[in-house]
Amino acid sequence: MGDAASPRRRREVIDALRRGTVPANGLDLLAVGLERFVPTMDSELEATAGGGSAFKAVRGEYGAGKTFFTRYFAERALRRGFAVAEVQISETETPLHKLETVYRRISEALRTASFPPSAFRPVLDSWLFTLDGDVLTADPRLADRGDAAMAAATAALLERRLAVVSVSTPGFAQGLRAYREAVLSGQAASADALAAWLAGQPHVAASVRRAAGVRGELDHFGAMGYLQGLLTVLRDAGHPGLLLVLDEVETLQRVRGDVRDKAFNALRQLIDEVDSGRFPGLYLMITGTPPFYDGPSGVQRLAPLAQRLATDFSSDPRFDNPRAVQVRLPGFDHAALAALGVKVRDLYAGGSGAPDRARALVDDAYLGDLAAAVSGCLGGKVGVAPRVYLKKLVADVLDRVDQFGDFDPRRHYALTLSAGELTEVERSAALAARTGAASADDVELDLP
Repeated sequence: MGDAASPRRRREVIDALRRGTVPANGLDLLAVGLERFVPTMDSELEATAGGGSAFKAVRGEYGAGKTFFTRYFAERALRRGFAVAEVQISETETPLHKLETVYRRISEALRTASFPPSAFRPVLDSWLFTLDGDVLTADPRLADRGDAAMAAATAALLERRLAVVSVSTPGFAQGLRAYREAVLSGQAASADALAAWLAGQPHVAASVRRAAGVRGELDHFGAMGYLQGLLTVLRDAGHPGLLLVLDEVETLQRVRGDVRDKAFNALRQLIDEVDSGRFPGLYLMITGTPPFYDGPSGVQRLAPLAQRLATDFSSDPRFDNPRAVQVRLPGFDHAALAALGVKVRDLYAGGSGAPDRARALVDDAYLGDLAAAVSGCLGGKVGVAPRVYLKKLVADVLDRVDQFGDFDPRRHYALTLSAGELTEVERSAALAARTGAASADDVELDLP
């Protein structure tokens, strides 16, 4: 596995692990325990590409690999030609109850296999190019009839493809027409402004909007129509669908009560629109912790939303249904954590100048010992350990084995964890481990 990875993919993955972050690409090189979900997810992607839509709620404790799961799934979607957008929900930057802001974040985070974020403008230009190509494919004789005939035929095709969007969101359709005219006439500044307006950006010059025949700013209700329009553009540009990931929605539990209720209602509305078939080509995925789904401050506050997400997890996790609306990530046990270490070690060795030395000094037994040591420092909570474990493995062990010929991790390395390198959840687990408390909340503080 490690030798098969390209040097670029290997470097991107290893660099991310060294920083303690989830790699943006190459997650198939690290996947452990996700095989059970692949057939269902691939089947749902295929149905979405065929004009359907889908929704999936991903459930997991901190460290269970929710972000890894969604990005791994995103890679599979990209390979199928999908566009992907990952949006981090937060009270200040991206409040879920303001769908106009969510749409803007989608356009900013949009990526394809060919273009990194933001791929919104390249998608628009690809859409224009595809229109011209489809017109010529339908009637090759247009190439000999001059620019006027070509422009008229393209405009007619554009109207046919925007017919559904024009009914629900005429402003988006008019913006696309104006954008096409600005590009064809070489008005770069106007094209830039209209692309920003179509992407939901605020404060586009009023003069540009007047000239294009569009009005106002995007609002909560208009965002649904814009998303519908974006899906149409993606499909015509050669992308069968969009995988939209709303990550960290559990942060809604910490916002003010009225804001939280608005956000839950917006999520319910979005799920219902997906189920109604309004968004052909959309695969919507959210992530959250068990308290978000089951706790009093989570989706249980809104009964209709709780009903839509309800899934029975009382049985043996081995028999969890990957086809259910909500799927549970089992998280890591010691064996899975050690297996992940083996994958990373082999990947690193594949690009090392001394691969045999790396595999000999950082053997499977050492990887198991390091996994036990890291999880032990975190109170035995293996589910919290993967990020720290991989960061230590790459930065403290494998890098030194690669650079120093006399370095032996069993003799020259002792694991240390400092508060500054840990996340809040990891610090809580480490504190509980040192004090013997069940959790950080049980620690008695001697305060004046």
